[in-house]
Amino acid sequence: MAKASVREISRITGFSPATVSNALNRKRSVSEQTAKIILDAAKSIGYQQPSQLDTIAFVLARKNGKIIDDNTFHPSVIEGVERQARRSNMGTTFVSFDFSDREAVRPQVEALVSSPSAAVVLLATELDEEDFALFQNCPAHLMVLDSWSNRYAFDSVVIANNDSAYQAVSYLIDHGHREIGYLAGEFRIKNFRGRENGMRAALDDAGLVREPAWRVPLRTTLEGAYEDMNAWLDAPDRPELPTAFFADNDLIAVGAMRALAEHGLRVPEDVSIVGFDDLALGAFSNPPLTTVHVLKHEVGEVAVRRLLGNIEAPKNYTCKTQLNTYFVERQSVRTLG
Repeated sequence: MAKASVREISRITGFSPATVSNALNRKRSVSEQTAKIILDAAKSIGYQQPSQLDTIAFVLARKNGKIIDDNTFHPSVIEGVERQARRSNMGTTFVSFDFSDREAVRPQVEALVSSPSAAVVLLATELDEEDFALFQNCPAHLMVLDSWSNRYAFDSVVIANNDSAYQAVSYLIDHGHREIGYLAGEFRIKNFRGRENGMRAALDDAGLVREPAWRVPLRTTLEGAYEDMNAWLDAPDRPELPTAFFADNDLIAVGAMRALAEHGLRVPEDVSIVGFDDLALGAFSNPPLTTVHVLKHEVGEVAVRRLLGNIEAPKNYTCKTQLNTYFVERQSVRTLG
């Protein structure tokens, strides 16, 4: 006799595993007629709902490591997840999945999210839309963290990238800067694309020119950003420096600042710089970096609270929760005029 499981109920009734899971969890997205068919089938084969959730699985999704490997942002997020889980009397397990080979990781993903008793927080900073497809219609309770999907309906918790970048660039404009460049992370995660959109909007609203030559792609490690900024500064055809740069994150900003210093260019006297994330190294850079503070622990905590809230009170819609930031003024921006 086949094992009483969600997949067996799906085979018997013809409904997808996701629909079966939703019916067994009494979600309103399933019609009464469909739910009755599924519940009757479950009863006929002796299916029993898994015991109450007591553990949250935290998945670190690694695409190439260009963002998460060297950035101290993510350990703080993980601490927030663990802290909130502990407050809710739940344990936490941690697993890292390598998405550089999507088909190779597929069995691991399916094993994790195939059970309706699983609660998963997915740190998806490096993932793209094709990666999110692996989680589509999964029976598990899922919360996407630090990214989102435009194509699939997932609950997610994200940073206010667009708004925060708009405010950071507006700060430069308010301090007299009219020539503003962009230190762009070479690996274009969704966070960076959102920050670039915010920067563009701030420049457009101020009637300022977006000069393509001042968009400098840099690798997202300290050493990589330093080397790439050096190469840009050494290029014989490079343009005159803008009066300020907005950087996608603090690692990029601090790496670029070192390259500028080695070329005899002073921050902020010759060029101002604003970062993003408020990592500890920015407070101790020379000069200390003006930046956008992200609520790192709180992002993880909110993700767990949202996830547990969805489990306790199922709903037939998804939400993208956006956490705002605040600005940290230090000494890397000069006031002009």
